[in-house]
Parts: sequence; structure tokens; C-alpha cells
Amino acid sequence: MEWIIQSEKDLKNIATKIIPTLKKGDIVALEGDLGAGKTTFVRTLIRTLTSSDVEVPSPTFTLLQTYTTPNFLLYHFDFYRLKNPEEAYEIGIEEAFADGVSFIEWPQKIGSLLPKNHKTISIDILSNGSRRIVYEGET
Repeated sequence: MEWIIQSEKDLKNIATKIIPTLKKGDIVALEGDLGAGKTTFVRTLIRTLTSSDVEVPSPTFTLLQTYTTPNFLLYHFDFYRLKNPEEAYEIGIEEAFADGVSFIEWPQKIGSLLPKNHKTISIDILSNGSRRIVYEGET
């Protein structure tokens, strides 16, 4: 699936299309350059799942934030500052992969620890400032 977005309202519309495809055990790799909107996308998805009042800080410094949703526990990882893949074990990826839905920013930092059957959301900044979002693995 592919979309072009120009506003947060567009992001919410996309989140409502992706949410029904998520189930416990899903792992979603978020790909995109720094500033592409990966955290903004996850924030919108979490608020769509829970409440618009939920505070959703970037996990850049904590590496992980968790959220209770109606159907699963959502894990939001940001591995930008990871120095080696094994550090992900200290943060609890095994539990997250087994017990919830995991969204991972900078998934390349965990290398082969990222399961092959993961879903992918790619976000690209277009020349006019809008974003192109591609979602793969929606089944």
C-alpha cells in the first residue's frame, strides 16, 4: 500500500487503515531518513489506538516506550543510538516480539535480530515537502 500525505489528518487516515492489520507478535520496521516523520507516524497511530490526549514522547534517549492499547501492548523502539545489536536484548526485544506489537525506528541497527517476517513502513520526504508512505506486509 502506498500513500502521499500532506497533513496530520492524512496520517490519521493511514493509521486507521493500518491498525486493523496489526496483531500480537507483529514487528514493524520504520525506514526513513532523519526527520522523515517516523516518530510522528507512530505517535499518530498510538493516539488513534488509544486517545488523542496520550503523551507519546520520542524514544530516542530511552530507546523504548510502551503503550497499552485495546488489543495489544505496543512497543516503540528507537535504535538510532544503539552501538551494537546485542544491546537490544537488554532493552527487551525478545519479550516485545513475543508479547506485543513492535514498531522499530532504525531497524538496521539490530541487523539479523530483526525477524525476516517483519512488516515495513517506509517514509520518504518528497521535493514539495509532502511524504510518501509505503506499507509492506499488510496481510
